[in-house]
Amino acid sequence: MAIAVYNVSATSAKVSWLPSAGCLDTFYSVMYSPNWNSLLMAFKRKSFMHEERIPVSQTAAHLANLLPQTTYLLCVTCQAANPAREQCQVFGTLSDSGEGQERGGWEMAAGAWLTCCLLLLVIAGVLLRGCLHGVCAGRASGGEGCSVVTKAIRTARSTSGRLYTPRGSRDHGGQRGQHELRALAQLSGSEPA
Repeated sequence: MAIAVYNVSATSAKVSWLPSAGCLDTFYSVMYSPNWNSLLMAFKRKSFMHEERIPVSQTAAHLANLLPQTTYLLCVTCQAANPAREQCQVFGTLSDSGEGQERGGWEMAAGAWLTCCLLLLVIAGVLLRGCLHGVCAGRASGGEGCSVVTKAIRTARSTSGRLYTPRGSRDHGGQRGQHELRALAQLSGSEPA
C-alpha cells in the first residue's frame, strides 16, 4: 500500500494512501507513534500510541496534536489488522520555530557536497592511475620504460641536499644524467618530447 505524508508542520500532517481493493470492511486503521524504534521489530497494533479509524470511502486523514521535531512511524491497514512493513512510512515533524527545516536543508546539502567530493577524489585517482600507466606503457614501448624515473628518484633520495647527482660519472654532468633529467622534464610536461 503506497502511503504519502505531506503538509507536515510542527504539530500536524496529512496522510493519503491508495484504496485497497481487498479491503471490503468498513474502515481503514491509521496508526502512528513517536516511539518508532521499538515498533520496527514487532509491528503490533497494540504498540502504537494513536489509532484512528477512517471510513473505507476515504483515502486520506489529517493527523493533529503531533509533537514538534519528532520522528513518527505511521501505518495504514484495512480494519484493525497488524501492519506489514510495506504498509508503513516514517516521517518527521518540524520544529516550532521552523529552524528544523532550515537545518535539515543544510545537513542535506552538506551530505551531498561531501558525497560529490569523495566521488571526485575517486575519479581523479582512477584517471591519475590511468595516465601514469599510459606514460609507463608508452616509455616501455620506446625501450626506456619507467625505470628512468625510478632511478632518478632513488638517486635524488640517496644524495644529501642535492636534487640530482649521477652515479658513475666523473664530471657530475655526464650524458646519462642529462638523459634522465630530460626524461623527467618530459614526464612533467615542461620539455617537449
